[in-house]
Amino acid sequence: MRLDEPCLIYHGARIDPSSFGERDGRSRLASDLRDIGNHGGDPAVLIVDESIAGEVADLPRPSQNVILVAADEASERALADWSHLSVAGFATEAERQRMLRAACQLACARAVSLRRRRQLGRANRELRELNRIGMQLTFERDLDDLLHQILSLGKKFTASDGGGLFLADPTATPPRLDLHLFKIDSIPDARPESMSIIIDDTSIAGHSARVRSPIVVDDAYDLPEGATFVMNPAFDERYGYRRRSMLFVPMVDHLDRLVGLLAFVNRKSDPAARITSKEDADRFVLPYTRREVRLARSLASLAAVSIENAQLHAQIEHTLESVIEAAMSGVDARDPATAGHSLRAAELSVKLARAVNATTTGPYRDVHFTKKQIRELRLAALLHDLGKLVVPEAVLIKSKKLPPLLRERVEARFDLIRRTIELESCRLDGAPSVDGLADKLEELDYMKSVVREADEPSLLPESTSSELRDIGRRTFVGPNGKPKHYLTEEELHYLELPYGTLDEWERAEVEEHVSATHRFLARIPWTDDLKNIASYAYGHHEKLDGTGYPRRLTANHIPLQTRIITIADIYDALTEADRPYKPAVSPERALAILQTEADAGRLDGELLRIMIASKAYE
Repeated sequence: MRLDEPCLIYHGARIDPSSFGERDGRSRLASDLRDIGNHGGDPAVLIVDESIAGEVADLPRPSQNVILVAADEASERALADWSHLSVAGFATEAERQRMLRAACQLACARAVSLRRRRQLGRANRELRELNRIGMQLTFERDLDDLLHQILSLGKKFTASDGGGLFLADPTATPPRLDLHLFKIDSIPDARPESMSIIIDDTSIAGHSARVRSPIVVDDAYDLPEGATFVMNPAFDERYGYRRRSMLFVPMVDHLDRLVGLLAFVNRKSDPAARITSKEDADRFVLPYTRREVRLARSLASLAAVSIENAQLHAQIEHTLESVIEAAMSGVDARDPATAGHSLRAAELSVKLARAVNATTTGPYRDVHFTKKQIRELRLAALLHDLGKLVVPEAVLIKSKKLPPLLRERVEARFDLIRRTIELESCRLDGAPSVDGLADKLEELDYMKSVVREADEPSLLPESTSSELRDIGRRTFVGPNGKPKHYLTEEELHYLELPYGTLDEWERAEVEEHVSATHRFLARIPWTDDLKNIASYAYGHHEKLDGTGYPRRLTANHIPLQTRIITIADIYDALTEADRPYKPAVSPERALAILQTEADAGRLDGELLRIMIASKAYE
């Protein structure tokens, strides 16, 4: 709008516009100015005379681009400080004409000023929104969520019916753009197949990416003359759509590297309109203006940085998980019998957490683990046995009660006893007693079988313990001529273990792995979203009734994530087939054992119920 642009002249019924030199047909009766207080943005002048002065004075203050001109002294008095100008006392038409022209110029100036302020206000709001979005995108680490946010915001800023987001693959030959997201409101069910666009001048998107500059198309079916790119109508024909206005904006980082491209289609005058035909496009679709291009470019710049940050974060996360898996492979190498246990426990923990998210009943119906929390849980479960690196290998892989060295010693001693018995039966001072020798050797073999049976990790019967003591009291003459016991006190100590393969000291060595795990993990400067890994892993052998280890925590001090890891850990340990110290049990038997523990108040019964109901263990 120019400052000298003509404005409308409104006047009372007694005013003759020609007396103001108005002969251009711009005059209207004041009654046509329906709502002076809510007058629009067009400049206007209202000439007020005595006949309408009182009526005007009773109205709300007029819009600032409506200039009130008092035509006489009576209207001056009635309007008081409302009037902007006055022609009272102006005797000639030329004087009144000059005043009217000044009033129009003032109305135009005020209209321009108002429009500029509105534009500035809108620009300020958009700038604040872009700053807010920039911060929001900067802190988003999940690439998939980030891409959805960028596309959604781009459609909102440009009032577009549809949009797509491409990511660049510069390593491809030739370089290309791969479609990652796509959404058109008018055809929400459209699911285009994977799409790749070569970065060259044969397509609009490829051309925009090649020149690193926005491309605006007012009508996709009427491209500019001389354009090297074409529009393929196959998409519209397939989905019953009509593309008209289009906007392509490359996402370029601060080093001028192409990160991707934003594509928008059909800027709409009515957000609720559906564009499925040429008639719909004619009625509702608008061309993209400099404003939409400016906003889309700003968003694309923010998006390029945010996408690179998210991709870098994903690479760091992948590296971290690779390091963790490598560390756990070190644990597996020391204890091949339990190889893969941590990975299986982590997978079951994640499945159980997702089952909790899906439950709609019970005390955990309002619990919802976010993706970040589930990842934190998974890593804690992966690392829960890291402390086994410090457990002596002989204890870690011990499959029988006797340590290997003592077992070899017992076997060698029984062989020596056999040879001693055979030699004694062949003494030179008497004939050998074959029957007596056979009885003695048979008795020795039985005692050896008792020892071997007792060496197994199964429950030790009371009768076997008594037989072991009897065997231990027997003696034979050693090579040095001194009597020796069949079994030493140290050997009896291990053989008389009531169950399992570990004595009290060895069990303490194994249980130390929990504290060692915590020491290792607590030294790592985890990010905020992983800060609980050490504490979750630390409690995986605690029980709700305080009978666990190492801290004997009770239920109110054991987080839900730790309870999940505990159940997953026990289930996998029970069902794993290659543990050397125990046979595997069936899933049904393992669940029954877990249920017994839950009924006794040692495990979380509700979590176990959810695991069984969801079949997360399968």
